[in-house]
Amino acid sequence: MHITKAARRYATALIELGKECDEVEAILDDMSLIYNTLEGSQELVLFLRSPIVKFDDKQAVLEELFASKVEESTQRFLKLLARKNRVNILHQVAKAYLELYNKYAGIIEVEVLVAWELKDAQRESLHKELEEKTGKKVDLTVKIDESLKGGMAVRIDDTVIDGTVKHKLQELEEQLMATAV
Repeated sequence: MHITKAARRYATALIELGKECDEVEAILDDMSLIYNTLEGSQELVLFLRSPIVKFDDKQAVLEELFASKVEESTQRFLKLLARKNRVNILHQVAKAYLELYNKYAGIIEVEVLVAWELKDAQRESLHKELEEKTGKKVDLTVKIDESLKGGMAVRIDDTVIDGTVKHKLQELEEQLMATAV
């Protein structure tokens, strides 16, 4: 999902508000709820983005969905977005807030691709090793891709460390083709 500059500015303002009120984690829970709700309902996202729907109706729906589930500061923030006619970027704001929180808390997202499911002990060992190597808290996501044949690929931000059998075979093939007469 592309996050606009406006969404990043709103998310930055929200995290600064959380710091001032000592509610960063509470707002994180709220924004996670909002993000997951929007991720699970394409209809809601389309409703919020629709220029035809009045902002009062959008605000009423947001209040109905979240008023009893989120902190007062988050409720005020949602009302601000509605007043400014910016609820169309709420999904992006929630995603940007989650990213900013990870930066604030020193958490990095790491994605690992493996050919088959890791055992719990392997996953814990990998998690611990990644935290030691990066010096940060790691939010680990493990995905299975059977086409890899074996090994693993680790993606941290824009860096990929590819130690898969599939990759090694591709490198070997390229070397053989380069030396062929």
